[in-house]
Amino acid sequence: MEQSWRWFGPGDVVELRAIRQAGASGVVTALHDIPYGEVWSIADIEARKAQIAADASLALRWNVVESLPVHERVKLGEGDLTAIFDNYRASMRNLAACGIKVICYNFMPVVDWTRTELYHPIAGGGRALRFNAHEFAAFDCLMLKRPGAEADYSQGVLARARDWFDRSSQSQRDRLISIIMTGLPGAFDRYDIAGLQRMLDHYQGVTAEVLHGHLARFLREVIPAAEECGIRLAIHPDDPPRPLMGLPRIVSTAQDIEKILTTVDSPSNGLTFCTGSLGAGAANDVPAMAQRFAGKTHFVHLRNVRKESDGSFEEAEHLAGDTDMFAVVEAFLGEQARRRDAGDVAWRLPFRPDHGHELLDDVGKSSFPGYSAIGRLKGLAELRGLMLGIARARDLPL
Repeated sequence: MEQSWRWFGPGDVVELRAIRQAGASGVVTALHDIPYGEVWSIADIEARKAQIAADASLALRWNVVESLPVHERVKLGEGDLTAIFDNYRASMRNLAACGIKVICYNFMPVVDWTRTELYHPIAGGGRALRFNAHEFAAFDCLMLKRPGAEADYSQGVLARARDWFDRSSQSQRDRLISIIMTGLPGAFDRYDIAGLQRMLDHYQGVTAEVLHGHLARFLREVIPAAEECGIRLAIHPDDPPRPLMGLPRIVSTAQDIEKILTTVDSPSNGLTFCTGSLGAGAANDVPAMAQRFAGKTHFVHLRNVRKESDGSFEEAEHLAGDTDMFAVVEAFLGEQARRRDAGDVAWRLPFRPDHGHELLDDVGKSSFPGYSAIGRLKGLAELRGLMLGIARARDLPL
């Protein structure tokens, strides 16, 4: 599998040389400064490629786009979307012309990945991302004051939410909304309480079925162009895989994924398999899902979480959470072998270690939460060793 690393561009505190030192050769990045819905020009794409390749001794290449964002109006099905679809197709064609053929994207309404703690202390002084169900309930029910929100939480979670809210200061509440809005580090939009309430109002009446219809329309609009230029689109699962703030989530379960992949049956309509996002779902059998969807997977995120009965979860060490990483990696190494034997010239699956702990000298540095250097280096090294062991034992290609 192709060892890759997420890089947020020249402003990322983790430099390109650190990526090479970690052992990765693929760079997963995006043009985060371009507003959603606008065209990524060939000049802008080539400029980013040139930054990555500037030091030839590093031997780095831009191998995956993460992500080419889907405009919120597409998720809402709002207004005339002709220009937005045209621009998305143009961006895909420009990326393909520059030799970049894998695009990760998501279809989560309003917010991307959601946590309530960015720096939760772990043993030895490190820090991890964490989702506390009661803190999110406090935000949803008592700060956002979403009508009917209480019905989405157990009585135990609601009691803890009220207790947290009663004991919290205004600065703690402000910090909580800031954390929730952090989402994907490259996200373009941020909201305050009033702005978020307005966005939620826009989604009134958008059920899971309606949202899937909007995704289906997006796929029908862009997949033919992706096929023409050899682009492989890879939808990212919801994180966490459950409805939030009354917003539907439609990429959370095996049934969801099957529905999406069969809505437009094409080699260009595929999956980003994220073990952490799917692993946060109590009912998800992640190794079984890896086996089931390996053939439609174009990109892999490997991380682990440790779940709690109330819906809370914490980012765990890459090999030490609830998901059997051995079984997942074995499934994808087997899929690689199948692709190679079938003559697929792009048979190696790109993967990256995701959401590493903040460790050692990285503690307190201004890296994006979850994307410090040392925690991901540790994760990549562990995963590399796991892959080598499986490949040697099973006589599979790396």
